[in-house]
Amino acid sequence: MTTYKFTGAGGVTHDGFRWPLPTADGPGEWVEIGKQARKALTTHDLCTTRVLHATDAAHLLDWLNVEMYEVEIDEGRGLIVGPDKIGFRRGRLVRRIEAWNERNARLFACDCAEDALQYAVPDARETLECVIYVARCYADGEATLTKLAAARDAAGAAARAAARAAAGAAEAAAWDAARAAAGAAEAAAWDAAWDAARAAAWDAAWDAAGAAARAAAGAAAEAAAGAAARAAAGAAARDAARAKYGRWLCERLGIAT
Repeated sequence: MTTYKFTGAGGVTHDGFRWPLPTADGPGEWVEIGKQARKALTTHDLCTTRVLHATDAAHLLDWLNVEMYEVEIDEGRGLIVGPDKIGFRRGRLVRRIEAWNERNARLFACDCAEDALQYAVPDARETLECVIYVARCYADGEATLTKLAAARDAAGAAARAAARAAAGAAEAAAWDAARAAAGAAEAAAWDAAWDAARAAAWDAAWDAAGAAARAAAGAAAEAAAGAAARAAAGAAARDAARAKYGRWLCERLGIAT
């Protein structure tokens, strides 16, 4: 089983634990929790501090963060597989997934927003396409922050207008997805520029880029659900959309699903 771990900058988890990182010489050091434990892990252990956590390729969208690593698990010390994460007692970070970086996070957000265009009314598509185009250019270093800010503002204004006009949920989600692709990317750039002398600035940029990916994927998935709800298939459409975006993310990262 190939598993993955998202962390903050430097391998730090949300609760402050710092994973030993892999180097050019090999994987990071093994980490073990509950060394004296001998009982088999159960679902009751999954969401506790009694286990370490990772996920599989199918659930990357649920755990996006600044850094991503491949994890090796010592299954002999215990393993429990949950709906969206995996609990284990002993493991180590094998390698960093370098393809999960600021550029790919932003481009992935654009992919999701672009997919939601199919649910927008024809009159809105041109503006949405322009917003996403500028966000892509910014990710590739071909657009300025000023242009990105303008694109974000245009999407925001159009989204508010659509809401006032009681637009359909799918169309509103399409606007939200496009705005997320531009807006969160802009926030990342501002964070980095605000205090460029600090190493944490780049980490903040990556964190915001991950938020953009999550927001755009979520909005686009909701758009798909809204459009399909009339056929009484909203939940199935949402799940299918999230699965599709998960596959797209794996393709960008070069990960087998």
